[in-house]
Amino acid sequence: MLVKFGGGIIGASGSMAGNVFSHNRFGRYIRARTKPVNPNSPRQTAARLIVTFLAEQWRESPMTDAKRAAWETYANAINWQNALSEAIHLTGFQMFMRSNARRLACSLAIVTDAPTILSLPGADTAFAIAANAATQKITVTFDDTADWCDEAGGALQVHQGRPQNPTRNFFGGPYRFADSIDGDSVTPPSTPTDIDPSFVLVAGQKIWAKASLVREDGRCSDFFTASPVLVT
Repeated sequence: MLVKFGGGIIGASGSMAGNVFSHNRFGRYIRARTKPVNPNSPRQTAARLIVTFLAEQWRESPMTDAKRAAWETYANAINWQNALSEAIHLTGFQMFMRSNARRLACSLAIVTDAPTILSLPGADTAFAIAANAATQKITVTFDDTADWCDEAGGALQVHQGRPQNPTRNFFGGPYRFADSIDGDSVTPPSTPTDIDPSFVLVAGQKIWAKASLVREDGRCSDFFTASPVLVT
């Protein structure tokens, strides 16, 4: 749990004594802590296996002390914000896990050498979606002149939000990995491209989507969102 003190406590995030401290766009709040149900779905199992595999890989060949130190250097160059919006840095291990978990989700090979460009890729400002119930496809618009399109180890990773009523105007999650559009050094992908949804598409429902750029050198962008759309 994180607590920020001022004249008293001016910010808290986490759980303590059956209470959860958090905040949303309306301000800070406290709610009763509940134990989430663990359905052990195939998606959960796959995600846990990825984390377990990468945690073991961090300690095994071809990883070396020099490679791990390079990931620490990369991690120290990237600023993050914690739950209290304070600047922090991830560890090299955390950055290695972040980058390669996304790569494995896209069925890309892991990268053991840390990126030498000490920054995150930028967002794709052209990212947009449309959804069709008849075809059960999400049509993704993106910038097909971006560098990742020409990289055999690059991808646009797309997550779909759980469908909502059309009257809803705000959505904070959950999102589920839907599909990726893979780069290709010979035949790059072109926009727009259809992908499979992660939730069934029903006409009239509203969906949100977010995406991340995965680069060949192991860098991954922050998530960026598309404007919500009604399923046609």
